[in-house]
Amino acid sequence: MQTWKGLIFALYFLNYWYLNKPPCSYPFTKVRLLGGNYMADVFVSRSLEEIRFWSRIMKEHSFFLRLGFRSEDTQLINEANHFYRTFEAIEQKAHSFPEETDPAVICTFNQEVHTAASHIWVFKRKVLGLILTCRLPGQTNFPLLVDHVSREARYFRNRLEELNQGKLEPLQDAIIDENVFFLRIMADHAKFIGHLLDPSERKLVEQARDFSHDFDQLLYQARDMDSMRPQSQTAPLLNQFLDQNRVSVASLKDFKKTARDLIEQCKIKSIIHPLLADHVFREAERFLEIIEMFERSLTGVSGGVNPAFHH
Repeated sequence: MQTWKGLIFALYFLNYWYLNKPPCSYPFTKVRLLGGNYMADVFVSRSLEEIRFWSRIMKEHSFFLRLGFRSEDTQLINEANHFYRTFEAIEQKAHSFPEETDPAVICTFNQEVHTAASHIWVFKRKVLGLILTCRLPGQTNFPLLVDHVSREARYFRNRLEELNQGKLEPLQDAIIDENVFFLRIMADHAKFIGHLLDPSERKLVEQARDFSHDFDQLLYQARDMDSMRPQSQTAPLLNQFLDQNRVSVASLKDFKKTARDLIEQCKIKSIIHPLLADHVFREAERFLEIIEMFERSLTGVSGGVNPAFHH
């Protein structure tokens, strides 16, 4: 069992060492905790876990954007197809690596994926610009949805940078930053669901709007916590912050699961693609896992990778 202090020391050592070294030059073999190369294992497993999750998300974004383009938008369709194939290949490659892969190999892979994430971010922002300047009349991608998926691409890109650079954000900062990001994502999801359900599905539309309002309020509270830093970063306040968000995210996750199942069974009227319904469910599931990981860290209970390393 690795100690919390040992992990913190190793992470700070990597962060300090990296300041004077180029990317992908980690001294993994020099960081040994209790006789084991623990940090190398953490780096490899965390990198692969991030890429496996987010490459699938990026792949699906490409598919959703393509669905919203007009038939005459052949260049945009071709670009979306290119990104779909790119991230499909990345996803497959990430699953092919065993956990004991050399960290230097994973570091190089992270850089390759970082490039792809940067490129799809540029593509998404280009599409958003075309929509907002009314150059794609009749296309069906909401501007907020395109902004939403570009924020996720930027988040993914930043995760890869932080992994390769060995950055360690203090736990208290990571808690607020991750929640600010994901609470907005959840609020967006509720808005999209409410607009893509058929208006005749009055009860579900009302539920989606209620979730949208609830998560807007949680986001405002998170931004207040952010602006009150560092005084707001006491253990009691952060624990209450996480507990409140966990309850709401769990409720939204259940709503998304119900909606997904009903859509797959053709029991409700909507224009929501079944894959989109599953997509937003998986993102809620991930946010919930992150919250629970932070809660374990605040209470000093070992529960896997240090969330600060995640962020």
